[in-house]
Amino acid sequence: MKNVADKTVLVTGAAMGLGKLFATRAVAEKAKAVVLWDINAENLKETATELEAAGGTVHTYVVDVSSPESIAEAAKLVRENVGTIDILFNNAGIVRGNSYFWETANRRDIEQTVAINSLAPMYVALEFLPGMIESGNESRLINIASSAGLVANPRMAVYAASKWAAVGWSDSVRLELEQAKHDHVRVTTVCPTYINTGMFDGAKKMFLTPILEQDDVVNAAWEAMQKGEPFVILPWTSRLNKVLGGVLPVKVRDAFLNLVGVYSSMEEFKGREDKK
Repeated sequence: MKNVADKTVLVTGAAMGLGKLFATRAVAEKAKAVVLWDINAENLKETATELEAAGGTVHTYVVDVSSPESIAEAAKLVRENVGTIDILFNNAGIVRGNSYFWETANRRDIEQTVAINSLAPMYVALEFLPGMIESGNESRLINIASSAGLVANPRMAVYAASKWAAVGWSDSVRLELEQAKHDHVRVTTVCPTYINTGMFDGAKKMFLTPILEQDDVVNAAWEAMQKGEPFVILPWTSRLNKVLGGVLPVKVRDAFLNLVGVYSSMEEFKGREDKK
C-alpha cells in the first residue's frame, strides 16, 4: 500500500495525541473519508474542524469505547453513512499507575483499563473486520498496544495485563487472517515505550531509552502499516528487553531490567489530570 488515497480510515481516540496525528496523516494523503471516534466531544469537534480546513472529508462520532453498546451503535451508523472501513486504527487507551496492585483504591480503574485497552479493540474490530474481508480490497488493522505488553513492570500491573492481552489478541488475528488466506487484510501491532503525549507524565527515562516523540511513533507505525508488517516495537531497547526476557533466567532478567531502570520507571508517574 503506497498511501491511503481513496481509502476510508477510522481512528479511535482521535481527538488528540497519536489518534489526531494518524487522522491528520490520513487527510494529508487524501483519504476518501476519515472517521473520528472519541469520548471527548469538545476536542473531537475541534480536531474535525482542523482536518476539514485541511481538505479532509471527516465524520465524527462521540463513542465510549469502554461500552460494547456504544461501539455497536456507532459502528452501525458508520456502515450506514460512510460505508466499509479500509483502515482501522485501534488507538484509544488509558493508563493508571504509580501504586502497587493491592493498593488499588478504585476497582473501576481495573474495569476501565481492561475495557478500553483490551476489549475495545476486539469489539471495534468485530464490527469492521468482516467488511474488510468481504470487500477484497487491500485493508489494514493497526492496534496500538505498548512495550508494557511485552515486559512486566511494577506499579502498572493492570495496564501491563491489558496490553499483554491486546498484543496476544492482535497477533493471533494476524495469524488467523493468514491461515484463512485473507491476504488482503494485514494486521500491525504497535508496541512503543512511554510517549510524550501527556498520558505518561512523570514516568522516568530508562537507560538508553528516551521518552518517545509522537511523530516518531506515528511515522514508524504508518510505514509498517503501509508495508503490512506485523510488529512495530520502539525503541530498539524494547526489542532487546523482549529478547533477553525470553532467554535469561528470571532472576537475571529482573536484575538487568532493574539496572536499566525499567522496573522503577513508574515510581513518579502522574499522567494527564483528565486521564482521557
